[in-house]
Amino acid sequence: MEGHMARFALLLCITAAVSASHQTCDPKKVDGSPWVYMSEMQIGCWSSFISEDKAEVHILNLNFATANMIFSLEMVNATPMNIILTSPNQAHVLCNINAGVNIYVSNNSQIGIHANQHPNNIHKQEMPAEVVELVDWAKQKFGGVTSFTTIRNLMKVTLTGTNGTKPGSPDCILESEDALEKHFMKIETKPLAGSFKSCSPQMPSNEPELHIINIPENGNICNVFVRVDSERTSVFLRGPQGTTWTFVNLQHTQFGSNNVIMLPTMEHRLQPKLTVNNDTAESVQREALIYFKANTFTSYTELMPEASTILLVLGKEDPVVPEIVTTPVIPNTTHAPQQMPLLMQLYTSPDYRSPLDPSTKVQSDKRIYAEISGHTLGDIALNIKVFKCFVHSKSPCPVVKELPFIPEACSSNSCPNSTRLSFSLDQLQELTSTTWDLECAVKLCYSEKCGDGGRVKRNLEVTQPCLPPPSPPCFDFGLPGVLGIAFGGFLIGVLLIGALWFIKIKTGYPTGLDISSTAANLPGCPCSGTKRQPVSTNPSPSENSSANASIGSTQSTPTSSMA
Repeated sequence: MEGHMARFALLLCITAAVSASHQTCDPKKVDGSPWVYMSEMQIGCWSSFISEDKAEVHILNLNFATANMIFSLEMVNATPMNIILTSPNQAHVLCNINAGVNIYVSNNSQIGIHANQHPNNIHKQEMPAEVVELVDWAKQKFGGVTSFTTIRNLMKVTLTGTNGTKPGSPDCILESEDALEKHFMKIETKPLAGSFKSCSPQMPSNEPELHIINIPENGNICNVFVRVDSERTSVFLRGPQGTTWTFVNLQHTQFGSNNVIMLPTMEHRLQPKLTVNNDTAESVQREALIYFKANTFTSYTELMPEASTILLVLGKEDPVVPEIVTTPVIPNTTHAPQQMPLLMQLYTSPDYRSPLDPSTKVQSDKRIYAEISGHTLGDIALNIKVFKCFVHSKSPCPVVKELPFIPEACSSNSCPNSTRLSFSLDQLQELTSTTWDLECAVKLCYSEKCGDGGRVKRNLEVTQPCLPPPSPPCFDFGLPGVLGIAFGGFLIGVLLIGALWFIKIKTGYPTGLDISSTAANLPGCPCSGTKRQPVSTNPSPSENSSANASIGSTQSTPTSSMA
C-alpha cells in the first residue's frame, strides 16, 4: 500500500512539474490587447514630393463608424505643409497648428474645423470627393502629393516635426499600405471593431518573446498582415482553414502556423507543416509551447475580426509610432524589404576558422573569405544565394566597383543557413581610398523558387601590400662567367696592342729624314722623342754649287777690306 502511495505522490509531483514548466493563462475579454494592435489595411501612398515653396502636401482621408466624431490635429511642431481633409462622414476637428500649416477642406465637407490660432490658414475650396480625382486635383494645385493616408475612426494626429517625404518615390501611387509606417505623424485611432480576449502569464524578463494569435474556427477567414516590432520574437499563428498570414517584416522572427504563410519577398505561398484542430485557448497555448520548446509565453490574443483584411502589430505596448520604417508589402509584390536578418563574417583563410576583426586592416593582395548567414524562420528552410557584390569607397569622391567572387563549398552540416564565397581585392590597389563598404545582394530560395533577400553590408579597411626594401644588386659569377670575362679582357688587350702598332706604322718617320729641328721651331709642336742627329758636314750635291759660291763671296769681302 505504501508503495502505491509513493508512486501516486511521485506522479502528482511530475504532473505539477509539467504544469509549472508549461504555463498557460485564461484569456479575458478586453477592448484591446496590450501586446497586439489591430487595424485595417487601407489605401494610401507616400512619396518624396515637396513643392517649390518647400511645403509638403498631405491628404487625410477619414472614415468614421459613427456620426459627429471629434478628433484633433496637433501640428504646432509641423514642418511647412498643406493638409487636405476629406471625409464622407460628419465630424469635428480641433486644430492646433502653426503659421506654416494650411488646411484645405471641400465646400461640401461635413467636417467642422475649430482653430484657436491662425484661422486664416483654414481654406474651403471646390474639390472632388472621389479618391483618385482628389489626388489628381492636389497634383494640379500644388504640383504633387507627398502622402495620402486613409484612417478609420481617427482620434488624434500629431505631426512630429520630422521630414515627411519618402526618399526614392517621386510619385504618390495609391496602393494597400500600413499607415503606421509613416513616422512623421503619430496616429491614434479607436480599436477596430471585433472582440478581443487576451492574457499574459508571468515570465522572466530575459526570455525571448513568444506571442500567440488565435482566430477561432467560427471567426472570419482573413488576409492578416503581421508586423513584428520587437527583436528575438517568436510568433505562433492559428486560424480557420483558408486564412493567410503575410509578414510585412521579419526581425529575428521565428514562426509557426497551421495556415498558409506569405513572406515579403516570396511570390509563392508557404504551405503549413502544422495541424491545430482544437481552437480552445489552453490547447493552442500548449501547442505553441511544444512547437517552440518553450516553458512560457509573452502573450495570448484571441480575436474575432470583422474586416476581411487586417494588420496586426506585435510586440509593442505602444505600436502607434514604429521605431523602424519599412516598406509596405502586399502579396505578389516585387518591391519588398529584406525579409530575413543577414550577417556577413569575413575570414582570412579557406578553413573559415580565423574570423577577421572589423577593425583589422586587410592587405589588398590577400584573398578574403566570407560567410553570409541568416536566422531560421520557423520550420521554413531558406537557402541563401549571392548574385552580386560591390565595394563603395568612403571618400569625398565616392567610387563604386563590382567585386567578382568565387562561391566556396558550404555543406548543410558545416554551415547551416549560410553560404560561403571568396574574393580578391587586387583591383583596389590602384585606388587611394582605404575605407570601403562591402555589400552583397542575395536571393532567398525555397523549393527552387527564389525571391529578393535584400543586401548585407560589412565595412572593410584595405591597405597596400608591404613590399620589401630595395637591396643593392648582387652579382654571382660562376667559373664560366670568370673564364668569359678573362677571355674578353685578353681580346681587348690584343685589339688595343694591334691598334697601337697600326698607329705606329702609319705615323712613324722615314729613314734618313730628321725634322726634329723644324719641329722644334714650330710653335705648339711637341718635342720629338727621338735623339737629335748631328748635322752632316757633307752637303748634298744639289747644294754644293750655290752654297760654295755664297760662302766664297762672303769670305772675300773682309779679306779685301783688310788688305
